[in-house]
Amino acid sequence: MKKKAPPVAATLLAASLLAVNLCCGQQTAVAAENGGHWVGTWGASPQLTETRNLPPAPGLTSNTLRQIVQVSIGGNKLRAKFSNAFGRNPVTLSSVHLAVSAGGSAIKTGSDRALTFHGKPAVTIPAGETVVSDPFDFDLAPLSDVAVTIDFGGTSAAVTGHPGSRTTSYLQAGDEVSAPDLPQAAKTEHWYILAGLDVAANPSSAAIVTLGDSITDGRGSGTDKNDRWPDDLARRLQADKNTADLAVLNEGIGGNCVLRGGLGPTALSRFDRDVLSQSGVRWLIVLEGVNDIGGSRGLEAAASVATNLIAAYEQIINLAHARNLRVYGATITPFGRSFYDRPGHEAARETVNRWIRTGGKFDAVIDFDAALRDPQNPTHLLPAADSGDHLHPNEAGYKIMAGAIDLKLFRN
Repeated sequence: MKKKAPPVAATLLAASLLAVNLCCGQQTAVAAENGGHWVGTWGASPQLTETRNLPPAPGLTSNTLRQIVQVSIGGNKLRAKFSNAFGRNPVTLSSVHLAVSAGGSAIKTGSDRALTFHGKPAVTIPAGETVVSDPFDFDLAPLSDVAVTIDFGGTSAAVTGHPGSRTTSYLQAGDEVSAPDLPQAAKTEHWYILAGLDVAANPSSAAIVTLGDSITDGRGSGTDKNDRWPDDLARRLQADKNTADLAVLNEGIGGNCVLRGGLGPTALSRFDRDVLSQSGVRWLIVLEGVNDIGGSRGLEAAASVATNLIAAYEQIINLAHARNLRVYGATITPFGRSFYDRPGHEAARETVNRWIRTGGKFDAVIDFDAALRDPQNPTHLLPAADSGDHLHPNEAGYKIMAGAIDLKLFRN
């Protein structure tokens, strides 16, 4: 008698758990060997870089790229992650250094450290793969800016990166990996290849992953200001002695969808990589779905998307709960008067938000809709929080969002 195939959802869950358990087992072994518990302190979700966002001249091949990132928690032992997930050819990192940023493209030279990979200064990342550096000693202060400088060898024309960095990177011809400054470098507001930084932290330390779209990625916030709502949340956590050892990993992608279409891998397809496989993750905040709703056409399509989003949230919750993660659902913020304001879209948003608030599936609700809506026009953003496109909050709006999160949710 032919065996009945298991349900697709059950197969996906089992495969995800197997992959994550293998990954996390390796991470735990490495952390234990080096005297720490690995926790991600900074991250950016990799995607295929669109043509308009590719590196400027002189390009990556045989040249130096310096990228600035702001971490959440500190520590004294680090490791770095580099991704060629979307490359069609290998990418060679001839040399990689990490240093405290001195502002702009300058570094504090006394802090400069050369990274190794299995004891060697260079590494080649196969197409579709990610590499992690050897652990290295580094005095990392919480909320500090660090510069990661890569001297590239050969690269792929299909570049893995994170276009929505809202942070200036510096591209200089030749090998300038140890240069104190790069005043002649070309500037670009994108990250490439760099995917994450982990710290060896104390046992009580853990990470919060924020899974989302452009509102989590920070569209409407300032360049080099680190004022996305996850950044503001990290600062609030640091200011409270009860949560100062908790990290925030921003896994937002501008234009991203939960179900299909959009930019970058969908939230469902990247969930294993961007959430479950992150180091030391204990909590997840889900704020995504507006692009699925906004991209639908017609009343029936919008209603169908709302139903499918709810099913996807349940799948995400089940996958996270199977890993003992707590999952918080964030309501979708208003978009009245925006380019997504079409027949059926507001009804779909309300349907999804009603389920988030009353469905009882999420471990808690973070009501960004209530925090940002205009009391006089509840389908619109507060004027003071509107970036101008009536969809994305501005810097004040992102601060309101972070302030609406009860920090007690992260004490257990």
